[in-house]
Amino acid sequence: MSNKIGLFFGTDTGNTETVANTIKEKIESTLSDTTVDVIEIYKKEASDIDGYKYLIIGMPTWYDGELQGDWESFLPKWEHVNFSGKHVAFFGLGDQYGYSFYFCDALGVFYSIAKEKGAQICGEWPTDGYEYDASKAEIDGKLVGLCIDIDNQDDMTDDRLNTWVPQILIGFGLK
Repeated sequence: MSNKIGLFFGTDTGNTETVANTIKEKIESTLSDTTVDVIEIYKKEASDIDGYKYLIIGMPTWYDGELQGDWESFLPKWEHVNFSGKHVAFFGLGDQYGYSFYFCDALGVFYSIAKEKGAQICGEWPTDGYEYDASKAEIDGKLVGLCIDIDNQDDMTDDRLNTWVPQILIGFGLK
């Protein structure tokens, strides 16, 4: 039986899309019976997410904690997604030095809603190795998902993904 993962992302610069495609490659090369549908969130509906049991959500945080435009438009729809029985993992892009009080805040916004609505969250990530002052993505001393800083720590991205991807597959019960 084939497993399908919906990987939804929003991007303005293309960086989040690049990371999303890398995650897809890593998952599909690890699990031959798993397909990852990489879907840009632009003009999507809650029903587009409803069809997936396994979700990976990718989003950048802009400036002073602002949501990327497509995710900002999708936020009211996110509140209507049925998360019951869904496994959800988050990854986000942010600048921990330029915006150290808002690092990957978008993750925290979407995480809180999914958690409240019954999602099983996978892929928490340690704060070790980051230097930021505050983040809505940090809850109880951990990040709610993988945070990527292309601007300042791009050399760490591949190692972080190599650790995180197997972790979420285990959390999804696929490995």
